[in-house]
Amino acid sequence: MGSQVQVTDELHDYMVAHGMPLDPIATELVAETQALGDEAEMLTTPDQAGLLTTLTRLTSARRAVEIGTFTGFSALAIARGLPADGQLICLDASDEWTSIGRRYWERAGVADRIELRIGDGHELAAELDGSFDLAFVDADKPGYVDYFEKLVPLIRPNGVLLFDNTLAGGRVVNADGPEDRKEFNAHIAKDDRVDVTILGIGDGLTLVRKK
Repeated sequence: MGSQVQVTDELHDYMVAHGMPLDPIATELVAETQALGDEAEMLTTPDQAGLLTTLTRLTSARRAVEIGTFTGFSALAIARGLPADGQLICLDASDEWTSIGRRYWERAGVADRIELRIGDGHELAAELDGSFDLAFVDADKPGYVDYFEKLVPLIRPNGVLLFDNTLAGGRVVNADGPEDRKEFNAHIAKDDRVDVTILGIGDGLTLVRKK
């Protein structure tokens, strides 16, 4: 069994620098989001953004959904992986934060691929219909099981679901670690409708394939 690489801050910076680069628009969006202060902790990492774009292209996704959009960085990454006539439906509770993303979506030329729906994430998710190729969830963590159960029937076979922050900075292995993440990780691990892989990217990113 191979040894596990310890991803230090220096190594992480190296990985980002040698992966899919952020263009000036995405770089400006990151900078504006980081200037918000504590809320910036909700920002998707650059390596996650690269992975989102790549997976969207690899799955030939034409229709995607995102729950938890914040300032639109991850939505920008997904939309860029879609074809010109693709669709990304974004569900979020905040008109304030998502209004930042709208400006950058316009500048990047992908605004026509994104439909933003503002409201309660669980209520909006229950209203989704049709089939999706890809889903990305970065919303209220206690609601992950509910989001998973709502989304799995909507994802096409061999489609992909991604859930962010599932390792909670490594605290999931602690006795006093977050119960919501532990519950979610255990819930999907035993679900025979999907294949599950947890990636050590950012705060933990769970990659789910619908069988």
